[in-house]
Amino acid sequence: MEIIADTTDFCLGAETAAAIGKFDGIHIGHRRLLEEILSRKKDGLAACVFTFDPPPARFFGSGDSRELTTREEKRLLFEKMGVDILIEFPLNRETAATPPERFAGEILAGRMKARFVAAGTDLSFGAGGAGNASLLRELGPRLGFAFKTIDKVCLDGEEVSSTLVRLKAERGEMETVCRLLGMPYLVAGEVVKGNHIGRKIGFPTVNILPDENKLLPPNGVYFSRVNVGGESRRAITNVGYKPTVTEGRVMGVESYLYDFDQDVYGQPAEVYLCSFHRPERKFENVEALRRQLELDIAAGAG
Repeated sequence: MEIIADTTDFCLGAETAAAIGKFDGIHIGHRRLLEEILSRKKDGLAACVFTFDPPPARFFGSGDSRELTTREEKRLLFEKMGVDILIEFPLNRETAATPPERFAGEILAGRMKARFVAAGTDLSFGAGGAGNASLLRELGPRLGFAFKTIDKVCLDGEEVSSTLVRLKAERGEMETVCRLLGMPYLVAGEVVKGNHIGRKIGFPTVNILPDENKLLPPNGVYFSRVNVGGESRRAITNVGYKPTVTEGRVMGVESYLYDFDQDVYGQPAEVYLCSFHRPERKFENVEALRRQLELDIAAGAG
């Protein structure tokens, strides 16, 4: 996958089918949108995703700026889905003030060579968010692209949205989050060295430090799946501060992988949180922690 980041000066070499959006969470509504552009690859169009960096919520300071899906996680997921080109368009005062008609003509039809464009019904772009789906539908014939609006996807009578995913993740309702995303909740990062307490008590773990802008579910222990070192394994994962063995307040994601004891320091890891098991708690000593871990591991193996 080609990634174009940190520049407004680009010109794609291939004609594209483009999807525009924030794509926070990449939920099943987003996936329906992405299916549209991926299906146009059979017509010789490159599948291109256009999004902003930093995300609009962080740039404008509107609402909660924590992300369901970080930049690195988006890159990972888009590539797995088969996206050919990802444009992380710089969002700053100048680009935010771009008139929507200019964006459609110079960037979408010009630099991106879009011949097909898909977006959600709530699309907004350009200065003051004045650009919308109706404008692209109107401009498309003149600028040389077909446009399709993708309706909201509903699940259990509710419209699927990043806001809904955020609410469920904050509550630790990970099974519902999985249904909304079409996959378990992902926390990705590089494996770092911990304090080795897990190894000393017979439970070696894989530790990652999540991006500071990552929205995490409530502190606690989760049943999970972890991809690392070229393997995918069942795991139990602690999200939190590890209060029994450290006095610090560094948020970490620590996973015990079943039947796995490889040296994977410095390698990328993908932690998929499937379901909540229990809250994080401080034990009276390391031995009590060890006994609880044995119970957690047995529960996860069932």
